[in-house]
Order: sequence, then structure tokens, then C-alpha cells
Amino acid sequence: MTVVSGQISVAGENTGAEPMSGKIFIWLLTAFFLATISLAEAQQQGKVPRIGYLSAVSPSAESSRLDGFRQGLRDLGYVDGKNIVIESRFAEGKLDRFPDLAAELVRLKVDVIVTGGSPGTHAAQQATRTIPLVMTLVGDPVPRFAASLAKPGGNITGLTQISPQLSGKRLELLKEAFPKISRVAVFVDGALAAQQQMSEVLQETQLAADGLGIKLLSLEIRGPNPDLDGAFRTATSERAGALIIPPGPVLILHRKRFLDLTAKSRLPAMYGDSEWTEAGGLMSYGTDYVDLYRRENP
Repeated sequence: MTVVSGQISVAGENTGAEPMSGKIFIWLLTAFFLATISLAEAQQQGKVPRIGYLSAVSPSAESSRLDGFRQGLRDLGYVDGKNIVIESRFAEGKLDRFPDLAAELVRLKVDVIVTGGSPGTHAAQQATRTIPLVMTLVGDPVPRFAASLAKPGGNITGLTQISPQLSGKRLELLKEAFPKISRVAVFVDGALAAQQQMSEVLQETQLAADGLGIKLLSLEIRGPNPDLDGAFRTATSERAGALIIPPGPVLILHRKRFLDLTAKSRLPAMYGDSEWTEAGGLMSYGTDYVDLYRRENP
């Protein structure tokens, strides 16, 4: 089954879910049933099921997605603190913490682990081959997390985000809104810089830039305390006429600072999802992450 879930958002206007060119594949096969049986058996045995929740960012940055996840569970009759318990662990943008956090959830003997993004999913996969894992916000899961979409095998299921082509569309929309721009600075999340999905994002953005006659400036943002002021000074000195801030855990952690500096620079900016526009950003185009997390329930 193919499910398309996306949003085009402009500050002050949320258009809701709109069809987009990117495809999000939902495959709920073997591990889905394992996860469901796990929770059902836990209730039959008279104990409250426990769900491990593994995030790359902080509680505040994750709040809307976690709320969406809880809403999806409530739709199925599960209420946190009543008939289930959610054990949340947050890497705070430090992806090297994932192995320890995943191991901690395994030691707690949770009935299922929910992960966001490839690094967290990989850490959970290394920590357990028996506890069902439900993932989201990952690129193509084959072969890293599944043998194939038809027969994934193993203990992982969930929602995948196969949408690097949205990166080119972001630039096209930015150019359409501001026709005079000729240079655009793209902020790259250093935590994801080496991953294939980020490479594809940059490739798609460059292809769109070539077709539009736009020069791209790539600025990598790395570490728990990145020099955002310096990055914005570089963008200004290189005469960038607009900014693109794609999805990424380090970027999300510093969302407020990004928005403040963007407003100070008086440069138009395109963001990767509507959480930025809801926080005060100008415009966004991308996956509806809250909706994905609402669907990501075991």
C-alpha cells in the first residue's frame, strides 16, 4: 500500500494534508503482528504494556510528534499512564547516545520500541532481535532494515520516508515566491551529513538549482553548540538571497535560534516541515511528521 501524506505551509496558513510528489510507503507486515500480539499478550497477563520511544532530539523539540503518536494510540484505546506506559528516551541531537539509550529500553523489557530516523532504528536493531521495532522517518529500508518490502523479515516494521525529491521542489517554490534570488544557502545537519539520504537531498537540490540558474552555498551545522551566528554571517557575506533549512535533529534542536537569526537577517527561508512555520517560519514544504507519528502505533 502506498500512502501519500504531505504539507505545503506558509506562515499564518496551514493547508493541511496535500498530495505531494514524494512517496511514503507504509508496510505493516510480520513485525506489525508481532507488536500487536506483544501488547495484547501483556494485557492478558494482567500487566500494563510498556512502549519504548526513542528520539533523536529533545522532549521540547519532539513534543508535537509525541503528541501525534499518543493520539494514534488513543484512537486504538491505549492511554499513556492508564493502560500503557511510554518509556521515552531522547538523544538530544547526540546520535552517539543511541546505542546506550536503546540498550536501556531493552533492559527495561519493553514490549515494543518506536524509533524515529535511521540512526535510532539502527541502534535499536543492534540492541535486540526479538522485541518488535516500529520505525518512522527513514529512507529506503532495503536492505539495511528489511530484506525486501514484500518480505521484510526480522523484527522491524513501520513507516518510511522516501522523499529526497522534495528537496528540489522546495527550491522551486522558493524561486517562485522570490523570483529575483540567484544564491541560496542550504544548512546541512552535520549529524546526517554522511548518510545516503542527506546526500540524495543535496543532489536533488543541486539538480533543481542547475535548472533554475541558482548558485548553492552548503553550510554544515555540527555539534551540540553549533556556531549559528558564524553560519549566518557566511551566508550574508556570500550574498545569499534566501535560505533552505531541511529536516535534521541538530537543526530542530536549535529551531528557535534559527528562526531568530533568519528574522534578523531578513532573508526568506524555506523549511522542511510545517513545525517550523507553526513556530514562526515563513514557508515550508514536506512530510506531515505529526501525521506520520500518529499512524506509527503498534
